[in-house]
Amino acid sequence: MIKRWSQIRRDPTPNARGGEGVTVFDHILEKSELKTNCRMFTKITLEPGASIGHHGHTREEDIYYILSGIATVYDNGETHKIYPGDVAWVGDGGSHGIANDGEVPLEFISVILTYDPPER
Repeated sequence: MIKRWSQIRRDPTPNARGGEGVTVFDHILEKSELKTNCRMFTKITLEPGASIGHHGHTREEDIYYILSGIATVYDNGETHKIYPGDVAWVGDGGSHGIANDGEVPLEFISVILTYDPPER
């Protein structure tokens, strides 16, 4: 299957998760297009000064892969700088946020994987 860039839904969101500025979500693949436990496969862009606010995840993992720019990541109460090629992720019960404190746009891929329902 092929999906062209022109077919990708762009979703500019002000103050995402209580953050600052506008977060641009380019939804590479929608949940409805995927047959797995992937809730989100998205390229995210944060302009300088923009952020996604601190938030938690339950029964899922959120993975950030940095493409360009420098990020400040808030990871379960700790703060880290991460760079292109670095990966940050948070799992079940964890919390995180991300900010662009740099001078160029921060671009990263976010993938949210959900856990299977518990077996009964």
